[in-house]
Amino acid sequence: MAGFLGRLRPVVTARTVAHQVFALHVVIVLLLILAAAAALVLQARADSERAARDRALAVAWAFARAPGIEEALGAPDPSAVLQARAEGARRAARVDFIVVMTPQGIRHTHPDPARIGGRYVGTIAPAASGGTVRETVNGRLGPSTRAVVPVADDDGDVLGLVAAGITLHSVGDTADGRLPLLLGAAAGALLLSLAGTVLVSRRLRRLTHGLEPAEMTRMYEHHDAVLHAVREGVVIMAADGRVTLVNDEARRLLDLPADAEGRTPADLGVDPDLARLLAEGRPATDEVHVARGRLLAVSQRPADRAGGPSGWVATFRDTTELGALAGRADTARQHLKLLYDAGLRIGGRLDVLHTARELAGFAVPRFADFVAVDLPEAVLRGEEPPGDLPPMRRVAVGGAWDGTPFHPAGELITFSPTSPQGFAYRSGDSFLEPDMAAYAGWREPDLVRGRRLVEFGVHSMIAVPMRARGAVLGVVTFWRSRRPERFGYEDESLAEELVARAAVSVDNARRYAREHAMAVTLQRSLLPRALPEQNALDVAHRYLPAGAGRGGAGGDWYDVVPLPGARVALVVGDVVGHGLHAAATMGRLRTAVHNFAALDLAPDELLWRLDELVARIDQDEGTDGPTAPVTGATCLYVVYDPSTGGCTLARAGHPPPVVVTPDGRADLVDMPGGPPLGLGGLPVETASLRLPPGSCLALYTDGLVDGRDHDTGERTALLRRILARSGTDPAAACEAVWEALLPEHPRDDVALLVARTRTLDARHTAGWDVAPEPAAVSGVRAAVVRTLDDWGLSVLAPVTELIVGELAANAVRHAAPPVRVRLIRDRALICEVSDGSSTSPHLRRAASTDEGGRGLFMVARLADRWGTRYTPQGKVVWTEQSLPRGPA
Repeated sequence: MAGFLGRLRPVVTARTVAHQVFALHVVIVLLLILAAAAALVLQARADSERAARDRALAVAWAFARAPGIEEALGAPDPSAVLQARAEGARRAARVDFIVVMTPQGIRHTHPDPARIGGRYVGTIAPAASGGTVRETVNGRLGPSTRAVVPVADDDGDVLGLVAAGITLHSVGDTADGRLPLLLGAAAGALLLSLAGTVLVSRRLRRLTHGLEPAEMTRMYEHHDAVLHAVREGVVIMAADGRVTLVNDEARRLLDLPADAEGRTPADLGVDPDLARLLAEGRPATDEVHVARGRLLAVSQRPADRAGGPSGWVATFRDTTELGALAGRADTARQHLKLLYDAGLRIGGRLDVLHTARELAGFAVPRFADFVAVDLPEAVLRGEEPPGDLPPMRRVAVGGAWDGTPFHPAGELITFSPTSPQGFAYRSGDSFLEPDMAAYAGWREPDLVRGRRLVEFGVHSMIAVPMRARGAVLGVVTFWRSRRPERFGYEDESLAEELVARAAVSVDNARRYAREHAMAVTLQRSLLPRALPEQNALDVAHRYLPAGAGRGGAGGDWYDVVPLPGARVALVVGDVVGHGLHAAATMGRLRTAVHNFAALDLAPDELLWRLDELVARIDQDEGTDGPTAPVTGATCLYVVYDPSTGGCTLARAGHPPPVVVTPDGRADLVDMPGGPPLGLGGLPVETASLRLPPGSCLALYTDGLVDGRDHDTGERTALLRRILARSGTDPAAACEAVWEALLPEHPRDDVALLVARTRTLDARHTAGWDVAPEPAAVSGVRAAVVRTLDDWGLSVLAPVTELIVGELAANAVRHAAPPVRVRLIRDRALICEVSDGSSTSPHLRRAASTDEGGRGLFMVARLADRWGTRYTPQGKVVWTEQSLPRGPA
C-alpha cells in the first residue's frame, strides 16, 4: 500500500492545476468504479440466492400438489412410483434435488438412489405440522438452500413431506456468469470518465493558462489588490449588456449601489449617453462623458480578444479639472467638422453664383446669423479681378429676410476704403470687429444702415477677403445677432479657412466661365450666323451643343455653300469631343470645306482632301506630347443642282440623310459609307439621285439618334416617321423632330439641317451648242442678246455679249468639242461655257507685244465672279453678273 501511494503521489502533486485536477479525477473515478463493481457482484450473489430460495419453494409446492402424489404415498412401495417422477421434475425445474419423505423424515426419493430409505438431514418439524421450512444447510451435496412443504389430504392430515433445494455452488456459477458483463461495463465507464476528465482538464488548462496553484493564488491576490486599489474605475460588462464586475473607484465615480452586479447601466441611473456606450459595447478611446457632475474620460475594449469571455471592459478617469481644456478641444473638433462639411457641400458646380450661395447657405446658422458674399462684376464675367477697390455685386445673402437692414442680393455696392469690406479687399487681410456698437468705421458709406444694424441687434462681424492663387476675388462678411457669443480670434481663423475653401471653387468656376465664354465665342464665330441667299433650296436648321444647359460648346457644324451654276452644297459634320479643341477643329474643317467648295470639287474628292487635312492635324498635334488629343470627325457633303434636280452625295463615317418625297414617303438614302476622317487610305464613294421638286432632304448628326438608353435603329425609324408626317415645310419638320427626338440632357452635340428642293424655271435658262469653228460664235452672241432682251436684262447685253464671245471663242480655238453655252437667270446672271477639254484657262496680264491673253482678263474685270469647274466630260468656265435693281 505504501508503494502504491508512493507511486501515486507525483501524479497528485503535479505542478499545474489542470494536471492535478486530472490526476484526482482519475483516482476518484477508478475507486468509484471498483466499489461499484464489488457492490454489483455482491448484489448479484444476493439476488441469485434469493431467487434460488424462491425457486426451491415453488418447485417443492408444485411437486407436493401434483396429481397422484397422495396415492403414491399410500402405495406399498412409494419409491418405485415417486423416484422417476421426482427426477424428471428436478431436471425440468433445474434444481439440485427433490426429496419425498415420510412425516418422520424417511426418504422415498433422492438423486442418489443409494440414499433412499435414509433420514433426511435438515429441519422438518414445522413442515410435519403443516407449515413451510426455508433454510440453508450443509448437506451431502454441499451447502444448499432448500424448502420443505407438507403433502396433506383433504382432512388436513400430513401424509408426507417434499423438499427441494439448490446448492450454493450452482448459485455462485450464476453470479459468476454475470461478472464479465459487470467488468466490461466498469471498463467502459472508466474509459468514458477518462475522456470526460481529459476534456475538463484541457478546458481548465486553457482557462488557467497552465498556471500553478501558487501562481493562481498570487494572481488573484494581485488582481483583487489592483482592481480595488487603483484610482481608475473599471466596469466589466457581460455579452447580454449586464454589469459583471465593478471596482470601488467605478462605484464612486458613477455613484453605483452595492448590488450593481447583474443589472444594466440604464437600471443603475447612469447618464443616458454613457449608459448607451456601455450597453452597445462599441470600442472607445478617451471619450468624454458627464456623469454625476463629473467629466469622465471613458475607454472601452472587447474582453474576448485574447480568448477571454465574451463581453467588454470599460475604464473611467476623472478629468473634471481638465474641463476647460476639453471645452476648447470640443470647439476645435466642431471647427474641424465644420470645415470638413464645407469641403463636401461647397463647390459642387463650376458656377460662381451657385458656389457663393452654397457658402452663404452653409455658414448660416452653423457659424453666423447673417452672411453676405460680394464679388466684382469682372469676376462674375470670368475676368481677372481688378486691383483697386471696385463696386461689388452682392451675389448671395444668407440668413436675411425682408425687413432686415442688409443690402439685398443683386445690389451693386460701393464700399469705402475705410470700411471693413474695403479694408479686407485692398489689404487681403481679415477684419474682426467684436463690438460693433463701439466702432463706427464699419458703418461707412451708409451711416443710416449701419445704425439700423446696431439697433437690429448685430453685435459682432468678420470681413474676410476671398483669396485664391494670389488674387482677391471678393469679400465675405459674417454677422452675429441672435447668438450671444461674439466673434473672437478663433472664429476669425475659422472664417478664413471657410472662405479659403470656397475661394478655390469660385476661382475654378471663374476660370471655367472664362474658358467657356472663349469656347462659345469661338464656336459662334465659326458657325454660320445667317444662311446665304439662294433659290435652289428652302433651308431650316437647328443646333444644340451637349452642354447647352451649362453653356457648353461642341464640335458639330452645318453649312450651306452656294456653288456656281445656281447649285448649292449642304454640309453636316461632327468633331468628336467638346470644348475649345473641338470648336477650333470644327472651325478649321468648316473653313477647309468652304475653300474646297470654292474650287468646285466633287463630293468624293472634297472628303478625300478633308481626310488628309484631319490626318495632318493629328500629325502636327502629336508633336505636343503623348497626351495631345486625337482628332475624330465625320462629314456628309451633298451637292444639289436645281437646273436638273440632281443630287450628288458622299459621306465619311456619317449617318446617311433622309429624303422625304412630295407624296410623304421618308427613306434613308442608299449610299455607300466611308470611314471617318483622318483614317486615310480608303476611298470615299459617291451616290447620285434625282429629287422631284418639293422634296425634303434631312441631314443630321449622330447625337440625334444615338444614345445609351435607346436603340439607334428605332430612333432612326422614328425620325423617318416624324419627317413623313411633317410634310415638306423645313421649319415645321425641324420643330417636330426637335420636340420628339431631342434628349432632355443630350450627351452629344445635335445638329439638324432640313432643305426643300426647288427647280429652275425653264423660262430662266437658255442654252446653245456651238459649232467647232470661229464663225459660229457670232450667232451665239446674237442669240444671247435676244434672250436678255426677252428677260428684260438688255442693260447687261453688251457685257454679256462680250463675255460669251470671249469664252466661246477660246473654247472653239483652244479646247475640244462639244462646246455649249448656257445662260441662267437666278439671283445673278450666270453664263456657262462648257467644252470637252480638261485644260483650265489661267488669268494673266498680257504684255504690249502679246497677241493673246487679254480676253480672259477682260472677262475677269467685267464679271463679278468667274471660275472653272471640271465635269466627267471636260470643264465649265462660268461667270456671274449682278442683276440690275429697279428698272433699267
